[in-house]
Amino acid sequence: MPGIKRKLTDILIFSANMGREEGDSDETRLRKSVLSAGLVGCAILYLFTTGPFYIYFNEPAEGWNYIGWSIITLVGFTIVYLRKQGFYRLIDVLGFTTLASNLVSMIILGTFINAGAALLWGLIFPVVGNLLLHGFRRAGFWFALFICNLILYAILLPHLRTEINLPQSVAIAVFTFNLIVMSTMLMLPLSYFVTQRDLSLVLLKNEQDKSEHLLLNILPKEIAAILKDGDRMIADQFEGVSILFADVVNFTPMSAQLSPSELVGLLNDVFSYFDILVEKYDLEKIKTIGDCYMVASGVPRPRRDHALVLTQMALDMLDYVQTHTFNGKQLSFRIGINSGVVVAGVIGRKKFSYDLWGDAVNTASRMESHGVSNVIQITRATYEQIHQDYECVPKGTISVKGKGEMEIWHVQGKIESKVEKAPGIRESHPATGTPNPFAPLGEATASG
Repeated sequence: MPGIKRKLTDILIFSANMGREEGDSDETRLRKSVLSAGLVGCAILYLFTTGPFYIYFNEPAEGWNYIGWSIITLVGFTIVYLRKQGFYRLIDVLGFTTLASNLVSMIILGTFINAGAALLWGLIFPVVGNLLLHGFRRAGFWFALFICNLILYAILLPHLRTEINLPQSVAIAVFTFNLIVMSTMLMLPLSYFVTQRDLSLVLLKNEQDKSEHLLLNILPKEIAAILKDGDRMIADQFEGVSILFADVVNFTPMSAQLSPSELVGLLNDVFSYFDILVEKYDLEKIKTIGDCYMVASGVPRPRRDHALVLTQMALDMLDYVQTHTFNGKQLSFRIGINSGVVVAGVIGRKKFSYDLWGDAVNTASRMESHGVSNVIQITRATYEQIHQDYECVPKGTISVKGKGEMEIWHVQGKIESKVEKAPGIRESHPATGTPNPFAPLGEATASG
């Protein structure tokens, strides 16, 4: 028994490989293997069982009909296997011989049950077979021929015999067996198509998720949603925004001492932590330009505490770089913050990004470039919004290009008497328990 099972397995594997040709993709090879194994398996079954079965029961015409189809099929696949080509031509030939053989079976045996529903084999192959191999259009052609077979049989039926030499019980058993086999063979390709469809949907969903994640890493979610919904200009003015610029001190001479991979790795370590802070405080990273890091608060989601929360992030940034080394080097940063009105939007069609424009942005950049190592330098606009919560030391005025003399302050840290609650962790609304987006982030929301 194990020997017979092994032989059948070897035959099935050999049959599955008979239709393969050089240059076939993995998907094409799989579909060819399914079709080849099915046809060769049926041919062997008909040749050694079904054909002799009908001859034994005194229906030699039907028996030789099955044997003839089997021989044509096996010879055809042998030629294709030896020549390594001609598979599709063989499938067309077998399609016509199958439909013809099925119609002959119905004519020889008469009624639908007596013929074992042989005509339905034309639906399994070539219709479903070509659907598996070529797709709907090609299968539609064979389906039309199958319908023609049905119509022709219906026309001839009144003139066909009603009695056959097979006992009635045997004829019904053959009819039932054929329907079971046909249903099974129809179920297999349908299961394949459904599985492939489900797999395609899963892969599509994964790719969509990847694209969505990538898009959200480039653009704010609100802006990404607008771009996906339609092609329109994105430009908005925000009245209350704070902008931060942070730049590595003496970066140019330091970069000359590092290899490209070390330089990129160093900046990646620092800026990756800054990205974590941006996410923690629900801010918006705008861009990095070389060793300069730009982040904004209050765009594209307006918030009243924009200056407070950005100041807290700046303090966390300094604390991190002052307590860590990067590739064995201690870094120093200049940090500048300004608050005011900005225009925010997306320009261009390729490699676009969300950016900010306006005098407030330029002034924030000047606060950084005119700043001091490891110091957070702010303008009066920012000072007026944070001085009750953060200790700010006045540093007089500096000359800023295009602005003239400007007052500046250096932020020392959070005032000790204030609640020890870091900005960015929003209180819940007392009635609904949902975050209150307008609650000052350094103060507790009053409860009812």
